Amino acid sequence: MKNYWNNGIFGLCKASSSPTSRRLGFLLVFYAASIILFWMGRTFFVARCFQLDSPLAYAKLTGQTCFHGLPLDIATAGYLATPPFAIMLLSIWMPLGSKKVWHRLHTAYLIVLAVAMGLILAGDAMLYPYWGFKIDATIFNYLSQPSGAIKSVSAAEVALFCVSTLLFALLGLGLWKAAGNVPTQRPAHKLWATLLMILVGALMFVGIRGGIGRSTANVGLAYYSNNVQHNHAAVNPAFSIFSTIKRNHDYGAAFNYFDEARRAQIFETMGFSPKAPATARLKTKRPNVLVIIMEGMGAQFVESLGGKAGVTPNLERLKSEGLWFTRCYANSFRTDRGTVSTLSGYPAVPTVSVMRLQHVVNRLPGIAATLAKQGYDTEFLYGGDIDFTGTKGYLLATGYKHLYSETHFPISVRRSHAWGVTDAIAFDTLFQHIMAKPARKPWHIGFLTLASHEPWQVPYNRIKGDERANAFAYLDHCLGHFIDRLKTTPQWKNLLIVIMPDHGIRYPIDITELNPQKHHIPMLWTGGAIAQPEVIDHLCNQSDMAATLLGQLCLPIEQFTFSRNILSPDYKPCAFYTWSGGVAAIDTMGYSIIDTEANQVAAESPSHSTERLERAKAYLQTIYDDLGK
Repeated sequence: MKNYWNNGIFGLCKASSSPTSRRLGFLLVFYAASIILFWMGRTFFVARCFQLDSPLAYAKLTGQTCFHGLPLDIATAGYLATPPFAIMLLSIWMPLGSKKVWHRLHTAYLIVLAVAMGLILAGDAMLYPYWGFKIDATIFNYLSQPSGAIKSVSAAEVALFCVSTLLFALLGLGLWKAAGNVPTQRPAHKLWATLLMILVGALMFVGIRGGIGRSTANVGLAYYSNNVQHNHAAVNPAFSIFSTIKRNHDYGAAFNYFDEARRAQIFETMGFSPKAPATARLKTKRPNVLVIIMEGMGAQFVESLGGKAGVTPNLERLKSEGLWFTRCYANSFRTDRGTVSTLSGYPAVPTVSVMRLQHVVNRLPGIAATLAKQGYDTEFLYGGDIDFTGTKGYLLATGYKHLYSETHFPISVRRSHAWGVTDAIAFDTLFQHIMAKPARKPWHIGFLTLASHEPWQVPYNRIKGDERANAFAYLDHCLGHFIDRLKTTPQWKNLLIVIMPDHGIRYPIDITELNPQKHHIPMLWTGGAIAQPEVIDHLCNQSDMAATLLGQLCLPIEQFTFSRNILSPDYKPCAFYTWSGGVAAIDTMGYSIIDTEANQVAAESPSHSTERLERAKAYLQTIYDDLGK
């Protein structure tokens, strides 16, 4: 057993072999061990994330994804083998001291590597059913507060994640140790050994680069199917993280599809320039403003928008009493991104959560900041952890003077939901805050719900056999009760309530980013300040709410560069959304979706549109140029 760990399992790794042969044998076994580990991870991913008809179907899909994912597996193995390769190359000419020290360092490296790969392989498989895309550098936005991720899953899934992480780590450590310790013996023919190692290094570089062609390795190298989920299964998750880390900082240099003149020309066609004033839809220019951000409320739960019947009867009832926007699309896929899109009119981008960039947040406009300049008292209420993903810093920077979160609630109710205080209690607290507002001073409150979030555990059981739909039915119940209470109070007369989600949802579970329905969301404006009910069918984005709201209040919107006044006569209907791997453009004729990882068109309907594709690219390039500034 001792020889197994020290010398490896192949003859080339044994002490009796020449130093050069041992170096080559070590790399050969190390590469093989890495690829076997990745294949085992892919097997687990397919078993966890796909619902297939038979064991043969699972075996076939696993084999296909392992074959097509091999180039990225080789590239990733090359990254992992680089440190021991560097040691072996240096040791040809330089005495590196005690073998025991290097053996201990190598063992420490393998342990760290094994734990990291265990976390990545297990985390990728566990998160994919929730996120719908491969794990990438986005995960680092949430690792500082892992409790948030734990709240989204059941205890059984947490246990499965821990067990699978441990098993992958032990498997990886065992496989890599089979290569033995890093060979550091000095060969008799140093020059020959050096030339041979340089040749091997060149081959490793080619593998890491993804070949000798013009393009370098990217996740699109593993794509082979029209089924995006099959492509995702083929992508090596560690490579996905490596590749997105590299691009996460030089924002101005990202997605440079056009020269500046052409970019500006295309962007101008989307209507993001100053807008003509809109016809007033409110009875007053200075109403009190309540913005309710509903956690994950996709249009899939609103029957009149094509969703499941019977889930949101209160929203269906209230839509006839206000401004009902039927073709609104969320900008992105997570709360941190959707909150910024809603309250600052700043769209989400694929590779970074803007909320986590405090130096950017400090320069963002905000509904609250604009209203505060007009004498409004500003407040934000959330029943969960307001520090999660930098939310507190963002809210304070964009004009909210008073923040209330789970720590302001009694201890007895702080865990009435996995994410904090359940919606019924939070809505009741919101009602009390509104009732306490003085009549002489205008106010604005932002409110974020949380109970309609996985793990979908709510104190409500109206819809049997569908826990997701039931969670949204609970949110609708709480919302309807809250609005009905407000209608009986003096506050209702001068109140404008904007109700919209932070993002859409994966429902049904097999819906992907290639289906715009995933991002279709309801938006309702109601309250006593509404002049008359109206159905607005303009295609729009959630980020357009800010300029539309402030436009109705006759307040300046020039700072809201990426927000458009939907009610303006010169509004140009179109919408966009992004996720970590792409961007989509929607217009009145159809949609076009670009996979930015593979740099290729992922979906178009009903037909190809060069104009839509150019708009999607110019949209992305413009936002990244703005971030780069």
